[in-house]
Amino acid sequence: MPHLLVIGASQGIGLETVKAALAAGHRVRAFARSANKIELSDPNLERFPGDALSTADVTAALDGVDAVVQALGVPVRDLFGPVRLFSDATNVLVPAMEKARVRRLVAVTGFGTGDSRAAIGPLQRLPFRLVFGRAYDDKDAQEIRIRQSGLDWTFVRPGVLTGGPATGRYQVLDRPSSWKNGLIARADVAQFITREIASNDHVGRAVVLIHHPLPLPL
Repeated sequence: MPHLLVIGASQGIGLETVKAALAAGHRVRAFARSANKIELSDPNLERFPGDALSTADVTAALDGVDAVVQALGVPVRDLFGPVRLFSDATNVLVPAMEKARVRRLVAVTGFGTGDSRAAIGPLQRLPFRLVFGRAYDDKDAQEIRIRQSGLDWTFVRPGVLTGGPATGRYQVLDRPSSWKNGLIARADVAQFITREIASNDHVGRAVVLIHHPLPLPL
């Protein structure tokens, strides 16, 4: 089983990925500034406190791993100012992975990033830009940097995130013509990521994940 590094492991999709990967039998290195506060008990879990913007921390965390999940997030309060976390952290991670010869990267971005922006419906476009525009511009830069690398990458672009347990009934939309927005549980995103790490079915591709399409004609 691959030894997995999860960056952004203390909450959200990152934490759910840690749980799903441990349940699947992976060894997991959980990287976050608050990694020591992760309340999980598993012999295959290693808590690794560190800053995703620190080259020294990221380089140390890459030692001995086989694959990386980048699952960063920013607080809602930070969405209305300049956002640089996604691109800045990626500009640290990509060269560190290349130097460490760790090739496999699954990066969580979001529906509306990169070439999926064209799939945002007209009713959603304006509010999306007002609330998420700065963050998604930065996620665009994140994806561009990864595409320019020599890594074996997959972009995971979930729709509107919800809580609750994994259902296993989500849709993996891997063709641009099929992309649409919808609801998806964080735990289902984590389940897909864990399966993708094992299968490598979508290397060099972007997928949109939803459970139910949104009811409005978006």
